[in-house]
Formats: sequence, structure tokens, C-alpha cells
Amino acid sequence: MADHARSDSPVVQAQLDRFAQLSPGRDILGLERITALLALFENPHHRLPPVYHVAGTNGKGSTCAFLRSSLEAAGQTVHVYTSPHLVRFNERIRLAGHLIDDATLASLLAEVLDAAQAHDLAPSFFEATTAAALLAFSRTPADACVIEVGLGGRLDATNVVTPVVCGIAQVGIDHQAFLGETLVEIAAEKAGIAKRGVSLICLAQEPAAIAAIEARVAAAGAPFRLEGRDWQIDPSLTPGLAGAHQVRNANLAAQMLAVRGIGDAAIRAGIAAATWPARFQRLPEGPLTVHGPIWVDGAHNPAAAEVLAHELAQHPMHLIVGILVNKDADGIMAALAPHALSLTFVPVPEHDSHDPALLAARWGGRATDSIENALAVSVGVDGVRTGETVIVGSLYLAGVALQLNATLPD
Repeated sequence: MADHARSDSPVVQAQLDRFAQLSPGRDILGLERITALLALFENPHHRLPPVYHVAGTNGKGSTCAFLRSSLEAAGQTVHVYTSPHLVRFNERIRLAGHLIDDATLASLLAEVLDAAQAHDLAPSFFEATTAAALLAFSRTPADACVIEVGLGGRLDATNVVTPVVCGIAQVGIDHQAFLGETLVEIAAEKAGIAKRGVSLICLAQEPAAIAAIEARVAAAGAPFRLEGRDWQIDPSLTPGLAGAHQVRNANLAAQMLAVRGIGDAAIRAGIAAATWPARFQRLPEGPLTVHGPIWVDGAHNPAAAEVLAHELAQHPMHLIVGILVNKDADGIMAALAPHALSLTFVPVPEHDSHDPALLAARWGGRATDSIENALAVSVGVDGVRTGETVIVGSLYLAGVALQLNATLPD
């Protein structure tokens, strides 16, 4: 499925519009195009600050947030590259602690796309934007660089970097069209970020996944440290992100940071202060919250839905659900539906998504055409909803909710 991006900045949007003409219009994996593109700029990926590289199916973005916050607590300036964005494309690229500004972003995208066009390259959206990020990172001084894998690991465009430490968060079934149908195949692809002599820290996984990861890591010659065998979860870490599962992501980040000699005080302070939007995030007061408390969470695959279900089992909520058509709707709903006070299904704007009416027929509940209408139909006669609401099923839908509530990630 092709990536999507919109910008309120005309100069940025002008460059984003060029992808329709220059790129294949779909996700593609492989390092040939990104390597050729970066060579046109004298290989900026070889001129980066120390890189922390994070893969996984779920939790890798949160792990990156803990890394960034802890490094900053240690007094370091940090570049960060993550995906997808939720509201503004700028969220993907953080330069020395600040989201990239529109003028700089537009100039970088133009530079990369001009070079690709002049040399008859056809990079994907993610390849070109990764090149722009790496170019920006090479030109702006910083002490560290946190990079999230986009898709998989072995053939992901970010895998051109040479990290100082790698991490693998939770591995689950997702993106089968690109990574393989089985957990073993997917785990092996994630472990493809391993580099000779570079420590790789891993959360505990299913035994078959661990075997696949260990085989890949051993072949690469990377030191390997596994949760539960080589290190233990420290329950005293207190994440700033909601959800019991964040303790494990925080510990993954802490282990990666310890390898680099970051002090315990900075790690603990950073983990406690970390923020990361749309990961079981309670919305602040805004246009959507006038009828009661609202949370947003991606929960875009069965493994992520299981994690959210653990929270909902303790505190059931009304669910507003939108799921992309290439996602396992039955797997997601099987986890979430038992803990729903009510179900309302909506489309994911500007993306191909499962038909809300069909989902409602299969799982019960209502179907409507927007988050706003979904909230309206579940309001009680007194104008106040009984119970809290969570908007789930897609990070893109979560981004819409953030925008409607005027809660822009910064």
C-alpha cells in the first residue's frame, strides 16, 4: 500500500505531489535504489552521529521515544527519524531536538527528487524521504541519531546506516506481503538490521521467532542480548507513556542506552518524561472531548490489539474503529470486541479501509462516516457519554483524531 502525505505548507506539498510522477506509487523493499540515491550526495549515511537503530512490529516507535528522551536527559542533542507521521509530514524528521521546519523540508525534498529525476532513479516515497532525512542529519550537528525501521529490517531503506547499537521490539504478524507469511520469516527480516560487532538487544519473543532472530544475528556476527536470558525487566522504571506494555519497551531502550554508557539517572528521568502520540494517548481538552474523555491508539494489527485489550480488560471503553483494508480486521476485532462498551465503525479518511457497514454486521454495533458522527451517535440523552472512548484501528485514523482535536504532535 502506498504511503500518503499531506502538508498545509504549499512549498512542502509541491514536493510531495511530485512523488506521483517520480516514484513507483507503492511500497518496495531493497537497498539498491536508496544506495544509488545516497551516492549522489556522497553518502551522507556515513557521516551521522552515533545511530540507535530500532526494528519490530509493535513498540519500536515508543522505544525510539524513550531513547530520545533519555539521551536528551543526558544532555545530548538528538536527530530522530520515525514513521508514519500522524498529522504533519514534519513529524518524521526531528533535527537536533526540533521538528524540521517547512522551508528546510521543502528544500531537502526538492534536492533529493531533483537528483533522482536527473539520474533516472525511481525511489519509493519512503526511500526518497529516508534519503532526505539522512542528508539533513549529516548536515546538522547532533550527538546522537535515533532511527526507526520503516518496514521489516533487512531490506528497509534505513538499513544502509551503520549503528552503534540495535534493538528489536515486539515481533508479530503484519505486512505479510513484504515480509513473509510466518512469524519465523518476519522475525528473520526484522533481525536483518544486525551488524558485525554491534550489540543487538531484543525483547522476548515466541521461541520460533527467537530461533530465527538468533540465526540471523549469529550469521551477522553481532553480540546478542535477550530479555529473560541475558537481562531482566526492571519493574521500577516508570514510563511516561500509558499502558503496562510500555514497561518492556522502556526496558529495551534502557538496555540499548546502557550499552552506550548512558547513566542510570538520565535513563530513568528520560523514560519518565517520554511522550509519543497516539500510543494509548489520552486527548487533552479540545473539540472532540466536549462529551467526555477520549483516548487514541493505533492498534493496527492483532498483536497491538492484544496489548490494548489488556488495558481495556481493566477499563472497558466505547470503541470507534477504522481499519485499513490490508490489515487483519478479524484478528484486531477478536481482541478488542470483548472489552467494548459499544462499537462504532468508520472509514479511514483518504485510505482504503474495511467497509464500516460490513464490520458492523460482523461484529455488532453501528457504522457511520466519520469520527465526529461516531461520537455524536454514542452520546447519551444528557449530552454526556457514560464511560470513556478510544479511537483505534489505524495510526492514520489516530492522526485524524489528533487533528480534529487540535492536538498537533510537536
